[in-house]
Amino acid sequence: MRKITMQEVEQHNTPEDCWVVINGKVYDLSIFQKGHPGGSTIITENAGKDVSNLFNAVHPKDIVQKLLSPEACLGALDETTLDPEKHVVAAEEKAPSRGLQQATASAATTDQQVQPWEKPPIDAMLNFFDFESVAARTMTEEGWGYYSSGADDEITLRENHTAFQRIWFKPRILVNVKDIDMTTSILGVRSSLPLYFSATALAKLAHDDGELAISRAAANTGVIYMLPTLSSYTLDEMLEAREPDQVQFAQLYVNAKRERTEEYVQRLESGGAKALFVTVDAPQLGRREKDMRNKFTKNADVQKGDEVNRSEGVARAISEFIDPSLCWDDITWLKSITKLPIILKGVGCGLDTVMAYQMGCAGVVLSNHGGRQLDTARSGIEILPEANDALAKHDSNWRSTFEVYVDGGIRRGSDIFKALALGATAVGIGRPVLYSLASYGQPGVEKLCSLFKDELSMVMRLMGTPAIADISEDHVLYNNLMTHIPAQARDHLQLDIYEPLRPAAKI
Repeated sequence: MRKITMQEVEQHNTPEDCWVVINGKVYDLSIFQKGHPGGSTIITENAGKDVSNLFNAVHPKDIVQKLLSPEACLGALDETTLDPEKHVVAAEEKAPSRGLQQATASAATTDQQVQPWEKPPIDAMLNFFDFESVAARTMTEEGWGYYSSGADDEITLRENHTAFQRIWFKPRILVNVKDIDMTTSILGVRSSLPLYFSATALAKLAHDDGELAISRAAANTGVIYMLPTLSSYTLDEMLEAREPDQVQFAQLYVNAKRERTEEYVQRLESGGAKALFVTVDAPQLGRREKDMRNKFTKNADVQKGDEVNRSEGVARAISEFIDPSLCWDDITWLKSITKLPIILKGVGCGLDTVMAYQMGCAGVVLSNHGGRQLDTARSGIEILPEANDALAKHDSNWRSTFEVYVDGGIRRGSDIFKALALGATAVGIGRPVLYSLASYGQPGVEKLCSLFKDELSMVMRLMGTPAIADISEDHVLYNNLMTHIPAQARDHLQLDIYEPLRPAAKI
């Protein structure tokens, strides 16, 4: 790798000829800057400089290998030619939280004294929705827009939760429920309850400790964490955060450059990951308009005619490497490059569940990507009876080698119980982890998990099911699950927190 002086880098300081230094290497971002998720200005205004501080504040160090072609790296910087005062860009201060922005806006429009919002103590958190309300006040606009957004009109986003309200309980009485055992096995791994932390991208948008805090919280609470491909920390850093004897699963987006996927899977396997959850519902990212709108308003006055697509938002920009040609034939290839059990994440019907079983996968996650892909796609809990019936018709012994999971809309311990009653092995949670992390860091995630345990323990006791194996379809009524008719009155906790989409005229 050739050495490049800082004086040479300085000469390439225009949008059309844009070099930057990142962590000791020189990159040509003349093309990439046009589609940068934060807009091109953050790059072009710092062309010809060392932007490592800006980069490291948000990105994992290995993201350049995921997003940039090898040709973009021009060489290594000759460190002896670097003048820190002249060439190095300082890290930006973090943007104010949404709560501070709202308070500032209120103060600007009223003569009354505005009392600053104070975050409640963590002990005041009684359920998931408490965490969401705190996160909504403490996160930045960028982070909130990215995490909270759903596809199009966000019908599926809301349906993921409300579908559980169409399932009703049939409790049994006079069962000895003095002792409740919530432990279970997920892919042969013991878990303290039938729940895992699903992979979610860019956890640093919630908290500086990001994925490392989530992994530590998973270890302390006895649940499994699924490492994300699109992480804020590097894979090595996430693997190193693992506690002794802690089990981590891994999520995979398949790269169009298959050699990169193969190398990444090998790193996962050698690093100790115990299962590979391959995301299959994202050949193209859905239109997440909160994210897209937020990105548009932030960049509207700075692009100045640059030919940059500002309507894509964070989500699409970080996922351009994902291969839309991924198909069933590639499952055979994936099985050939790893010994890890393969689970397809994002299955939406019984037919594909059976296909996954026939292809030798270890399981599926019935999921619609948190309502972020195809609006009016069904919830995972609605698909569950269909998937299990299809498997049973194909092979009555399918449970001996295959597991079915559900994610999306899990907000209560009662939701976990309902999923298990309809045949799920376990459930995954994503936004609950992110919002509790954004609110209180690692202790927030651990508190959230303890609340789920308390709720599930109560439901199991009241339902007359002292152990997970005692939960069955006989404990629930789900005739109305597929009707999409609201089963009860307004859900105040969800809807008072839910932020509806806004047209451009009201932003």
